[in-house]
Amino acid sequence: MSQASTGGGSFAGSGNPYLTGIHAPMREELTIEDLPVTGTIPATLAGRYLRMGPNPMAPNPAKYHWFAGDGMIHGIRIENGHARWYRNRWIRSDAVTKALGEPRTPGPRHLFDTVNTNVVGFAGRTLGLIEAGSTPVEIGETLETRRYTDFDGTLHGSFTAHPHVDPLTGEMHGICYDASKWRSIRYVVVTPEGRVRREVKIPVKHGPMIHDCAFTRRFAVILDLPVTFSLTAAITAYNFPYRWNGSHAARLGLLPREGEAGDIVWCAIDPCYVFHAVNAYDAADGSVVLDLIVHDRMFWKRTSGPDSQVTKLERWTVDPVARTVARTVIDPTPQEFPRADERRLGQPYRYAYTMKLEDPFTGTGLFKHDMIAGTRQVHDFGPDHHPCEFMFVPAYARAEEDEGWLIGFVIDAAARTTDLVIIDARDFEGPPLARIHLPHIVPPGFHGNWVPDAD
Repeated sequence: MSQASTGGGSFAGSGNPYLTGIHAPMREELTIEDLPVTGTIPATLAGRYLRMGPNPMAPNPAKYHWFAGDGMIHGIRIENGHARWYRNRWIRSDAVTKALGEPRTPGPRHLFDTVNTNVVGFAGRTLGLIEAGSTPVEIGETLETRRYTDFDGTLHGSFTAHPHVDPLTGEMHGICYDASKWRSIRYVVVTPEGRVRREVKIPVKHGPMIHDCAFTRRFAVILDLPVTFSLTAAITAYNFPYRWNGSHAARLGLLPREGEAGDIVWCAIDPCYVFHAVNAYDAADGSVVLDLIVHDRMFWKRTSGPDSQVTKLERWTVDPVARTVARTVIDPTPQEFPRADERRLGQPYRYAYTMKLEDPFTGTGLFKHDMIAGTRQVHDFGPDHHPCEFMFVPAYARAEEDEGWLIGFVIDAAARTTDLVIIDARDFEGPPLARIHLPHIVPPGFHGNWVPDAD
């Protein structure tokens, strides 16, 4: 059933890889009920799998950047072994509501109101997120945009697209930056009740783009790396004004969880860029262990999306006393979108799951890394099948670290369809437990999460 449409189709002939092929934007909002399933959905899964990504309504192909399109949320409701529905809905920013002829979405804005990067369940709400300037949006059960939120007046500025919840405290942590403020970033802590408890202003230079962060029991980890705001890109009307900046000193910061900016332990590192950390924890010898996906550089040539030449899974061991960072390559194979069992965030852990990567930022398979044994398993979906980010869902509250399921979208480029695939994490290389079938391509987006029912 079509709910709304802007007409048109893919932007064929544009030369922009993020507007054609599997990245071609959807032009309609759909509701599809009682989805067909191959295999068996685990009976205890009850909730919604939600994924966010850009889906531009009217982009300029010459200036369009993948990270800047109008946001669209996709969701599948699962209960009692059935896939009840699929929905996709544009996030109702001012530009979208104007295009659709709808009333303006209520709630406080900041610099802009496009939200297109992540969707999380937190404090009894479903939140759509982006970085660099917007407040979050609250999203309803059937994926409608309800309102923009500043956490009941406690968020003073932008939020982050990639917060992390400490499983030991229930608090959500993020490093936030603002495209209009080049000299500072903010460390923000949100209580389990959904109010900002703590905000630390941190001096920086050049306006760095900081997509992700990590934390340990002692520290919040800050990645201040040489992708920064580009005034040249901004004034020439590129809608994503961040570029590689070789004059920006790369550094890692360890901020004591209850400390201030002056307490940060800064450590110089060789120039590189990091979108995503896997996890971090305090080692017995006082060092900090940080696992992450490292790019040699980013946004140095291509203006439509990521353009690194080397991408690796690395372990950084940080000595807070000597202020040094020892880098070890765990796996040199290009990969991205790492996830771990989020019940282990900030603590020692064993398993990491990543998406095998090809240019332009397209998945070709999945990896399961045993960080203790130093081994890697591969899940291959076959030719012309492109997985997106997969996340781990534990089978029950006290399940073992890999006792559960991996869930994510897989695009069949040849058939022009998409499956939501459920894999047994302990039988990683085996066939999926279930495939939930969609009759169209869900364009590769960014981040998704499993939002369980409240009970």
